[in-house]
Amino acid sequence: MQKVVTVSFLATILFLGTGFTQMKKKAALNWISFEEAAQLQQEKPLPILIDVYTHWCGWCKVMDKKTYSKPVVIEYLNKKFYLIKFNAETKEPITWRGKTYTYNPQYRTHGLAVALLNGELAYPTTVFIPDAQSQPQPVPGFLETQELELMAKYFGEGHFGKTAFESYAKKFRPEWK
Repeated sequence: MQKVVTVSFLATILFLGTGFTQMKKKAALNWISFEEAAQLQQEKPLPILIDVYTHWCGWCKVMDKKTYSKPVVIEYLNKKFYLIKFNAETKEPITWRGKTYTYNPQYRTHGLAVALLNGELAYPTTVFIPDAQSQPQPVPGFLETQELELMAKYFGEGHFGKTAFESYAKKFRPEWK
């Protein structure tokens, strides 16, 4: 009888432990493909944020760990943007806005990265595309949480094209830590 109770008790602990582990599962950014973003943008217009990175880029990894991992960042970006994580050195063809891009051996990077970054290849670069008609707005370099907040809220709250960025930035008060 003692062994049955002990086994049942241990099974209950394991079951509850599994449930608590799943409840505590960290939130994550909802990265999607270019194709999915284009389709979703037609159904429900939201700006697009593209994280352009490479596997060898140290600052890209720091941005993933230090900026993109913060709950406030995850919550806001998932709510306000369609998110694309784009390895600039991928070899797969990608169709975006009716044009198919391929790897560009001259630049040793993907042709879509060259187009999104206006030929100014820097990693990481955060690219904002406010709507389906807008040109990409690349922001090169590592962004601290409050720097990303400034940019994300400028595009995510619809200020792009209505308020000069300099005016917006002067009045902006960061809230994210």
